[in-house]
Amino acid sequence: MSPAAPSSSGPSSGAGRRLLGQVLKGQGVVKEGQVQEGLAEQRKHGGLIGQCLVQLGHATTAQVARALAEQAGLEAVDLARVTPEKAALALVDASSAHAYGVLPLRIEGKTLVVAIADPLNTAVLEDLRFQKGIDVRAALADAAQIKAKVLEHYGPEGSLADAIRDAARAVSGADVQSAAKSAPVVRLLNSILHRAIQDRASDVHFETFEGILRIRYRVDGSLYEIEAPPAHLAQPLIARIKVLADLDIAETRMPQDGRIELAIDGRPVDLRVASIPGVSGEGCVLRVLDRSAVSLDLEALGLGPSDREQLTRLTRLPHGIVLVTGPTGSGKTTTLYAMLQETNLPDLKIITVEDPVEYDIEGVVQVPIHDDIGVTYASVLRTVLRQDPDKILIGEIRDGETASVAVEASLTGHTVFSTLHTNDAPSTVTRLVDMGVEPFLITATLEAVVAQRLVRTICDACKERYEPDEDMILELGPDAAVVRGQPFWFGKGCPRCHHTGYRGRTGIFEILHVGEEIRAAILRRASTGEIRAAAVRAGMRSLRDVGIQAMLAGKTTIEEVLRETAR
Repeated sequence: MSPAAPSSSGPSSGAGRRLLGQVLKGQGVVKEGQVQEGLAEQRKHGGLIGQCLVQLGHATTAQVARALAEQAGLEAVDLARVTPEKAALALVDASSAHAYGVLPLRIEGKTLVVAIADPLNTAVLEDLRFQKGIDVRAALADAAQIKAKVLEHYGPEGSLADAIRDAARAVSGADVQSAAKSAPVVRLLNSILHRAIQDRASDVHFETFEGILRIRYRVDGSLYEIEAPPAHLAQPLIARIKVLADLDIAETRMPQDGRIELAIDGRPVDLRVASIPGVSGEGCVLRVLDRSAVSLDLEALGLGPSDREQLTRLTRLPHGIVLVTGPTGSGKTTTLYAMLQETNLPDLKIITVEDPVEYDIEGVVQVPIHDDIGVTYASVLRTVLRQDPDKILIGEIRDGETASVAVEASLTGHTVFSTLHTNDAPSTVTRLVDMGVEPFLITATLEAVVAQRLVRTICDACKERYEPDEDMILELGPDAAVVRGQPFWFGKGCPRCHHTGYRGRTGIFEILHVGEEIRAAILRRASTGEIRAAAVRAGMRSLRDVGIQAMLAGKTTIEEVLRETAR
């Protein structure tokens, strides 16, 4: 069993469910001190308690597997000692086995028994039931063993081109509903999503044009196109997505939103689905929330030691408001989650109010917003204040009412973390005033503003040094003198980075602390420029300055810095 399998490890576990650490303790694998050490490591770096205990050397993956099986009330299987039945293998196609990370083991009456690595991953069982029309029961096994056995019994995974060809042949002439349920279309969608996860895509776009279906992945903030299925597969694929998201497949004239929980490569992945009608047909976008790919750790965000220390101090404030700003997709929520993880201690109560809840945080009460039934940020926050929280996270301050409740929460002794859409840290004050928050309330509650951007990092596999020409240096304007004579870096492109020269992204941060000079400027309703000048005098480094330092350190390129920052 992989130690990365989700497991209850904190006091928030449901009633009647034994904590994994206590199961391991009961089995004689660990002692109480080792469990506490594992929990401390989990609070510090995130991850799962089983994974932390293995990393600390207190347990093996096999021992965690047995404990997870006992905790979930499931059979534990050592695949090194088990031979899958041919009839069971025949019930699940190779594409599904690879994509879901499951290995069919045997047939018991009318039930198919499959090995999975995650005891909480019921979505894959439901999907297999839907596809095969039979009952499916799970047994727990090691993730690496499952992957090896799937490869042994099914061979290498087929290409996306093969899945497109099979689907195009199978559904030609079929009605949309029948085609959406057909095995070839199911396999094709699995292949598209599996490849999206492998390529670290944050979004998958299905776009319908006249006689064309275009599929694009957004990777590291940029879109690129993959092999295009024939246009007649557009409706079946989108219908299949809507079935999984529990949307109305007959309604193609109105936008719809939904959510899909899937297992890709044996790990849970959430997909936020947004369909939209177009002139040439319906399209949709899937936002990929791959929990295993997100590190809720301040160090992993790209913060330097000084900035990391500043954010850590902000998490320990007894009261006040801390705002994270930036455009959509700049990583604001991830930064807030990492800050909460830093302060997620047993003696504190933390409540989040989000639209929607993107990632589960062990030990934190998370409340989703439902505007359609009147569950708004402002209404939920007033209830949250009666829940005796120490720290509150508001997914986004959208309007004056939410801002007022955030101010009220801060004034009554709570620390409030939230996001706001502004271009930089100093302009946040102007935005709050525009929302109707009085300057004296801003000075009484606002402690700090963190503005951030994500810049693509240069691919390590094809990274090269070069001497920039003068024209390129002059593009930095007033900052040209800082970089003149310094070496620059770029990625020339290779298969690992899809020939883009970039792989992954890192954050650049502008941290404004609201000190006495800035409070005085706010009270006299100073301009954004005056507040920025005061912040720089107090030691704030601008986004452009931090970006240039990242460029000179060889982390990113001048093009990325120019694209994401401005003077």
